[in-house]
Amino acid sequence: MAGSRTAVVVPGHGWLDLRGVHRISRRCVRLVREAEQLVGSVDADVVVFSGWSPSGGPSEAEQMREEWRGSGVELVVEPTAATTAENAARTLPLLIDRGVGRAVVVCAPPHLPRTRLLYRRLYGGSGVEVSFRVARLAPTLRSIAWELLALPFLPVQLHAARAELERRRP
Repeated sequence: MAGSRTAVVVPGHGWLDLRGVHRISRRCVRLVREAEQLVGSVDADVVVFSGWSPSGGPSEAEQMREEWRGSGVELVVEPTAATTAENAARTLPLLIDRGVGRAVVVCAPPHLPRTRLLYRRLYGGSGVEVSFRVARLAPTLRSIAWELLALPFLPVQLHAARAELERRRP
């Protein structure tokens, strides 16, 4: 059951460098900075970083935690989510377990429509109210193209994420 605490959720974004090491992007670091500023204004108790590593090194979530410069909140790492739908599905139980009743998801401007759709559908009915904070980042042609290419996969990812949440229910 959700509670009265507030959380900030930061989905990751990364890439493989020339040596094959998975690193968070500069845009992802910018999302962490946005979350640092947001914590005080929403009176957050918890910050959840979510994101994987396909190369076996530190996950996006772990790298975001290392980038964190804020203080006074519980930092939670969810290191397995590879998609935005998985970010939502895998952070929700962490929030509920911590008595969170309100979550603010931080994302980049081109990612907002997909993030909003997935988090609202997956968090809906859980008792965790979700809102969104868009970081002040200029959209790149690459980020817009990525979002457009991801659209056809939304139904399959949403279905898989819902099934994952159903399996976790007691």
